[in-house]
Amino acid sequence: MTHRILVVDDEPDILELTRFALTREGYQVETASTGDEGLARMRRARPDLVVLDLMLPDVSGTEICRTMRGSSDLSGVPIIMLTARSDEVDRIVGFELGADDYVTKPFSPRELCLRVKAILRRGVGGEVGPEHLDHHGVTLDIDRHRCVVDDEEIKLTAKEFGLLASLMRRPGRVQTRERLLEEVWGTDINVTHRTVDTHMKRLREKLGSAGDLIDTVRGVGYRFRE
Repeated sequence: MTHRILVVDDEPDILELTRFALTREGYQVETASTGDEGLARMRRARPDLVVLDLMLPDVSGTEICRTMRGSSDLSGVPIIMLTARSDEVDRIVGFELGADDYVTKPFSPRELCLRVKAILRRGVGGEVGPEHLDHHGVTLDIDRHRCVVDDEEIKLTAKEFGLLASLMRRPGRVQTRERLLEEVWGTDINVTHRTVDTHMKRLREKLGSAGDLIDTVRGVGYRFRE
């Protein structure tokens, strides 16, 4: 199956460079130069991944990210954010809004392609394990990317879902931050331990009272209660 990727950026050179690089890797690529156009394309045909510029002329990339994560149809679509900024604060804000990865301009087309490939390959944290995970009232349907807590569906991003699946596959066992980074983000993704902590904080908030089932093992990592 050919993956569909939508690139949203207001710089024509970036759009063309990204489109060419991703097309050469075998992806079906669509482009949009404004936030409104990007959202319209997403709603018309759901992409498998979105490469999203943070600074757009009409709607900010952070607002688009927030809109996607609040949509039942688009909440699970992975997002790679592009920005000319290198400040760590911007990266953390993007992750807190639900971005799956972050690339700072100027960037290498090969680097972007590797990140896209890693996210699409890993999907929701890999294909290992049963189709359904069920512990303490938390149920994950891996194939359908659905999380249900006490009969209520919870919308999770691809990375949040991947983290929860990784923990629930090994209840009672501590998962180090290094292992979670490798399993959910991939070894070719340049992210830090703080990335795991940021996503875990959001995951716990979304799970509500069930978030208490995820224990922090100080200095080591995380564990889903047995």
